[in-house]
Amino acid sequence: MILSRIANFSCALLLLVPTLFATDVVTYHNDNARTGQNTKETLLTPLNVNASTFGKLMTLSVDGIVDAQPLYLANVTIPGQGVHNVLYAATENDSVYAFDADTGTLYWQVSLVPAGQTPGDMVDGCNGIVPTIGVTSTPVIDRSSGPNGTIFVVGMTKDALGNYHQYLHALDVTTGAEEFSGPADIQAQYPGTGDNSQNGFVIFDPKQYVARASLLLMNHVIYTAWASHCDARPYTGWIIGYNENLIAGPVINVTPNGIQGAIWQSGAGLAGDGTNIFLLDANGTFDDTFDSNGFPSQGDYGNGFIKLSTANKSLAVADYFNMYNTISESDSDSDLGSGGTLLLPPMKDSTGTLRNLAVAAGKDTNLYIVDRNNMGKFTPGFNNIWQEIDRALPYGVWGAPAYFNGSLYYGPQRSKLMQFRFKQALLSTFPSSKSPTVFSYPGTTPCVSANGNTNGIVWAIEHGKPGALSVLHAYSATTLGQELYNSNQAANKRDSFGQAAHLTTPTVVNGKVYIGTLKSIAVFGLLQ
Repeated sequence: MILSRIANFSCALLLLVPTLFATDVVTYHNDNARTGQNTKETLLTPLNVNASTFGKLMTLSVDGIVDAQPLYLANVTIPGQGVHNVLYAATENDSVYAFDADTGTLYWQVSLVPAGQTPGDMVDGCNGIVPTIGVTSTPVIDRSSGPNGTIFVVGMTKDALGNYHQYLHALDVTTGAEEFSGPADIQAQYPGTGDNSQNGFVIFDPKQYVARASLLLMNHVIYTAWASHCDARPYTGWIIGYNENLIAGPVINVTPNGIQGAIWQSGAGLAGDGTNIFLLDANGTFDDTFDSNGFPSQGDYGNGFIKLSTANKSLAVADYFNMYNTISESDSDSDLGSGGTLLLPPMKDSTGTLRNLAVAAGKDTNLYIVDRNNMGKFTPGFNNIWQEIDRALPYGVWGAPAYFNGSLYYGPQRSKLMQFRFKQALLSTFPSSKSPTVFSYPGTTPCVSANGNTNGIVWAIEHGKPGALSVLHAYSATTLGQELYNSNQAANKRDSFGQAAHLTTPTVVNGKVYIGTLKSIAVFGLLQ
């Protein structure tokens, strides 16, 4: 009997090994800290990523623009198909796809559009997302949710009466079936007298918003954040949470008594440390009076670097940083809102004190690093933060950085991709290396693949001018001056893949690179 139990345990362990040691990409930029690094990549190395051995493998057709970053699960049991690695992609036509990540076989496709409705469309003449607005934000996956794992997706629709809806869907990762009696029609209100307020509450109007910032899943709550359509008022700064069973959860508005203050971050996700949420708010009202603790008296944090507490299953501003010239920056649309924040790993400073830092940048060209335990709040005349590097990022940032092995990588618009190095919890004032390529608007959001601290590769998409073909670049993570590969190098346009979606970042996992385009997923990897 004992031997039998040992044998059964051994067999069960063997069956679990592929899943336990597999690599998944279940959220934007690989983790809730938004580092953009996959340090479990064993197949792609600086030696084999070159035009002779690496290139485009296939193109997976979809029905719309893929603005959301593709996600990836290893070793998924597909009914009737066995165990496979699966790639998940969502489109602005409100469709979600599950492809075999290795062969391209389509396992399922579902529409998120209820009967009698259509995907969302241009609102108030804004052409930021055209021709339809469906799924814009990167979804998030929880393998432990539901019977087989769940992918959570926000999709925008319009009904026959012209009313707009923002739905949160929970889909079974193996079949695409809706779970938890979904979808949830997202609704919210919050105390305030700002834009679109009634009877002492600001009201969330789904028509006025798009879920641009990627979803955050933390402690079984899905957090959504909401951008405007081309700054078309009325709108304010919403973060709306739903529990994984699609029951309404915590809500906060960070400009409840003012105007504007959208949260879009060029698609980057809200960052989370397991207890708190960190985000960048766009141009909007910032109160010029403060309470005794230095917080805006009316709760308006436009153009702020904000820390939200999730204690007691509610949302509250726990700390913040606004630069001394924050109001003039908002007035000139030179705000932080175009960038994403990154939570750095703990670092020891020159005294041996452990520091928990976060980094951010936006349109004003400055690079800001804050202590997450004391962000600096607002000080007239100067910025009381951990470190500031003025004019470090020429022409500003429309995207997010990546971190790997003591280096920070930023891709400002109209500039080269830059590498900065940390030493004793301080960032180098000048880049230690730059890419040969200049990235035009909107710059680039890099990511990193590596095997532990070795074989680091920085991946970046060159978007080019409107209508121009995009280019995938790979650089040595040690020095960006060493380009390993780009998709223009092979003869006869072998690796051309069309136009990448406007603000997309690559997904690099298990020997392949996946890129969302205007009508497909381009798949790169080692050539046979």
